[in-house]
Amino acid sequence: MERTGRVFLVLSLIISFLIIGPGDVFSGGILKVGLLQEPKTLNIWLASDTWSKKVLSQIYQPLYIREPDNLTLLPWLAESEPKYNKEELCYEVKLRSAKWSNGDEVTSRDVAFTGELIKRLKVPRIYSKWKFIKRIETPDNKTVRFYLSEPKAIFLTRSLVTPIVHEREWKKSLKESMKAEKPLTYILNTKIEKPVGCGPFILSEWRKGAYIFLKSNPYFFLKEKKIHGRALGPYIKGIIFKIFGTADAAILALQKGTIDMFWWNIQPGYIPDLTKNRKIKLISSEKSALYYLGFNLRKAPFNDKHFRHAVATMIDKDFIVRRILQGHGIRMDSIIPPGNRFWQCPYPPPEYGRGLGTSERIRKAYRILKDAGYGWDIPPVNHKGEIQNARGFKLPDGNIMKRFTILTPPADYDPNRAMSGMMIQEWLRMLGMPAYSKPMAFSSLIEQVKYRHDFDMFILGYGRLSLDPDYIRNFFHSRNDRPRGWNMSGYRNPEFDKLSDLSASEMNVKKRKELICKMQKIIMDDIPYIPLYNPGLIEGVRTDRFSGWVRMLGGVGNIWSFLMVKPK
Repeated sequence: MERTGRVFLVLSLIISFLIIGPGDVFSGGILKVGLLQEPKTLNIWLASDTWSKKVLSQIYQPLYIREPDNLTLLPWLAESEPKYNKEELCYEVKLRSAKWSNGDEVTSRDVAFTGELIKRLKVPRIYSKWKFIKRIETPDNKTVRFYLSEPKAIFLTRSLVTPIVHEREWKKSLKESMKAEKPLTYILNTKIEKPVGCGPFILSEWRKGAYIFLKSNPYFFLKEKKIHGRALGPYIKGIIFKIFGTADAAILALQKGTIDMFWWNIQPGYIPDLTKNRKIKLISSEKSALYYLGFNLRKAPFNDKHFRHAVATMIDKDFIVRRILQGHGIRMDSIIPPGNRFWQCPYPPPEYGRGLGTSERIRKAYRILKDAGYGWDIPPVNHKGEIQNARGFKLPDGNIMKRFTILTPPADYDPNRAMSGMMIQEWLRMLGMPAYSKPMAFSSLIEQVKYRHDFDMFILGYGRLSLDPDYIRNFFHSRNDRPRGWNMSGYRNPEFDKLSDLSASEMNVKKRKELICKMQKIIMDDIPYIPLYNPGLIEGVRTDRFSGWVRMLGGVGNIWSFLMVKPK
């Protein structure tokens, strides 16, 4: 009987472990974080989805990292600032004393190997940050020398923030990949069960569809060290990432206290109920994001700047923020997010329709189009200056404009972009334009816009832009106007191309900022993209079990928070 009781007890504990998760069985010091979806992979080279990146960011670490207050780069795996030799176009980086999670020492060879793998295989999303590095030397275990083929400003801000991998973990796979017909595909398909990292946490268990358990890394190189005025941990035993699948389920778990944080933007509809719970704190942060309306400049009339100016005049961005985003966001008048203050152009952006009522917008847009040679069967403004229902919008060649489409993601993917498309449709119809908003599956939208270039207008967004504004060059340089290229609008401007190439090579920060400012002004005048809004980021955390969250651009879900939170 006693043995039966013990067996029953063990079985009960196992069932509890499987259903609830290890953090609820082994309580104390385990942070429980809700994820909306499951990571797709733990292969650092394949990981492009948000959820994989969230988990892997706690395992793999870069040489330098952004500090949370002013977003300046701090030495991380590196022990000091890089030393620059202008004559040799060389940067020298010294490493801290650090260990991998398997106990091996982190050496300069690991850094060199990381760069070698990226360059040899041309790893997507990373190769552009490393292809200009001519060679990497390792004179000793703690010294790395990067020799550049040409000056590149993004070396400091993009290359040196690349996560570093352990040579011993990947050396065999790289060697085998070079024998394969498609070496890159071989590496991307390499299955990683237990990543070897040097970050604050290491993988303990992944129960597919339920949770991922990261335990504290005893070898973490910055534990109990003071960086940027902060004494770092981690002070917790580990993190359980629980997978929910729907926001409703995750929000309910946050309310009940079965998770301590929901690592995703909380939609406005949940906020009233959450604010009633005294054990939940809602934290608002700015995002490094850009949500915009794009044009296909490869065909008329979208290639006409006057047409684009008229469209920009009709869009009421304040309405979008106030009514669609329900006040949780800010309008954007630049392609650089307002939170990235250092790189914002100090000059005011073009006004277009800012501060105007609907009638004033119609009158202003009508004048722009009329002066550019457009016409109507019935114009939106009559001879008395009164607003009327417009009909028969005509292009400068006299032909009636055919129906055109504004592509958006579907409402179940992003209700804000879907609704913005519908509102822009209505505003343009006030001018007599035959505009139609069309939600479509996100993958199909990308296929039409980025790969096939088969579209008129579209609404897309970047939820996590780099703090280095080199993406402006990538988005609008004419050489990127190709299938799968970043220049989705087909924008071509020789003056912009020249400035963007100069900005990429300018190592003097002050001079580079002047070039970036000129690039912003050109884009905001030509507006191949019309910036719409930057959604506010609202995250929910429980206050009854942990404290010490660190807010920065992009929210409290960051490595600083996970190194600083402490059990109450």
